[in-house]
Amino acid sequence: MRWRNGDADIRETPIDALRMHPIVSVDSSGPTDTMSEAHAPYHAHIYYEAASRPLAETMRCVLSERMAAGELAPLRFVGSLRDGKAGPHPLPQFEIHFTADGLAVVREIIRASGLTALIHPLTDDDIADHTRLAEWIGTPLALDLDTLDPPGRNKGVARFGLSDF
Repeated sequence: MRWRNGDADIRETPIDALRMHPIVSVDSSGPTDTMSEAHAPYHAHIYYEAASRPLAETMRCVLSERMAAGELAPLRFVGSLRDGKAGPHPLPQFEIHFTADGLAVVREIIRASGLTALIHPLTDDDIADHTRLAEWIGTPLALDLDTLDPPGRNKGVARFGLSDF
């Protein structure tokens, strides 16, 4: 979106779009995602590099504000910026936790930001969550799968909505 302010040509930034993004209801008329229960747990890992860190930091703050205001009810947790490798994630990232009924809105918000993200359900199979059950927005990254829990022992389940790494 572009508009003029006097003689200046102003462009809407991804964060401007996020701040003004309307919260839409999610159509739950049928199962279209890996886990169809409305309250099934999901994670999104939103990646950034040095140049995009200010955008990621602002996005994290906006998500936190909207969660606290009750505008993003499915959002349960917004983690801290991790400026180095964390778990299987090779780039700096921050993690959000949400329920399946917020999947469409989370996708829209991440796409609007222009940042790369990994979205996955949270099951008892950490490896499957980060591979065959995962969805990438942007260019997929090679993850360090050796750091993930073996099937049946996903520590992420216990920390859902409470903490990141």
